[in-house]
Amino acid sequence: MTAAGGGREIGVALLGCGVVGSSVVRLLDRHADELAARVGARLVLRGIGVRRPGRSRGDLPAAPELFTADVPTLVSRSDVDVVVEVVGGVDPTRGWLLAALGAGKSVVTANKALLAEDGATLHDAAAANGVDLLFEASVAGAIPLLRPVRESLAGDRVQRVLGIVNGTTNYVLTRMDETGASFEEALGEARDLGYAEADPSADVDGFDAAAKAAILAGLAFHTRVPVDAVHREGIAAVTAADVASARAMGCIVKLLAIVERSDLDGSLGVRVHPAMIPRSHPLAGVREAFNAVFVEAEAAGPLMFYGRGAGGDPTASAVLGDLVAAARHRVGGGLDSGESAYANLRIRPMGETITRYHVSLDVADKAGVLASVASAFARHDVSIRTVRQEGRGDDATLVLVTHAASDAALAATVDDLAGLDVVRSVASVMRVEGETS
Repeated sequence: MTAAGGGREIGVALLGCGVVGSSVVRLLDRHADELAARVGARLVLRGIGVRRPGRSRGDLPAAPELFTADVPTLVSRSDVDVVVEVVGGVDPTRGWLLAALGAGKSVVTANKALLAEDGATLHDAAAANGVDLLFEASVAGAIPLLRPVRESLAGDRVQRVLGIVNGTTNYVLTRMDETGASFEEALGEARDLGYAEADPSADVDGFDAAAKAAILAGLAFHTRVPVDAVHREGIAAVTAADVASARAMGCIVKLLAIVERSDLDGSLGVRVHPAMIPRSHPLAGVREAFNAVFVEAEAAGPLMFYGRGAGGDPTASAVLGDLVAAARHRVGGGLDSGESAYANLRIRPMGETITRYHVSLDVADKAGVLASVASAFARHDVSIRTVRQEGRGDDATLVLVTHAASDAALAATVDDLAGLDVVRSVASVMRVEGETS
């Protein structure tokens, strides 16, 4: 395609014009000349797919006639080379992107939910049609993460990925740690500041982080990981007492996405759950709505990626990085590295996961309690590392930290403890990641 001035153009269709989409439009306009120089062609918006084309969009630098609700026609237009999708959700977005790929358009998407649920279908369609499918913005917003994992570490062997990949939950847990607030109080503050949605379940119940964990697992370990294979727990059950107990241990509570290869059989564990980590760990200092991912590779060693994980401009920055890459391939030929799923590692169930645990019990304050509790742990071969008792009178709190044990063994232990006459309740169980003193 040739512009009036004689230069080449790359036609772009944008799907979605919310917070991120609006930022994409503004950055395309603001940096048009620089982007053209980097690509070797001018990036030109051909259309913007939205639900309500006639809605007023203030000073957005896009002509009204660009907006359309007819997305199927837009993604198939002959003057469109790259489709950028920031709508989110699985359907009807899946159909739109498959239509675009089938029509020979490269696709840039920030859609973690779709990639986690049906990324295999999209990757297969991109490969079949010889086009790019790029999705840097789907995990950790502005942080350059997926491309380094996929390309810079292509000659290495990743052993473990440990990440804070949801800003809402990290803000809530940060406030609970810093102020002693309850979960409900900290979540209310997050809502007031715009960090949490009116319905925060996707964040606080771990769905968002689980989708990102599935994507990270696929890239780092060359294995297709469906999102329903990710063990998921949210933070709604985390209490101020849990946070205070972590502090007493020199730890902090974070919602972690963890992907790790077993040294024993090479199987892959993929999980999302709150955990206590030592305050000396690099992830412990990641505060408020920031994201960070800690990658451990065989040759490169530990690597840390840190930055803003969400927001209009940060996410748009990652989208435009992918758009530039796809456009360059249109101009100069070639494709991105594409999907690598050759390893096909077994995804192990959560029960096989080995880690340490913090267990808090409400118990009767009388002789023999500790012996009864210790016997329950021993019956399931779970070794106790430390014990601390708090409170006096009729009731007391017994806090135990275990040595490494399987999740299945710990679950059986908890069931056993719940049946003891001396145990009023199992107040909380939380995993402990990393080494503590």
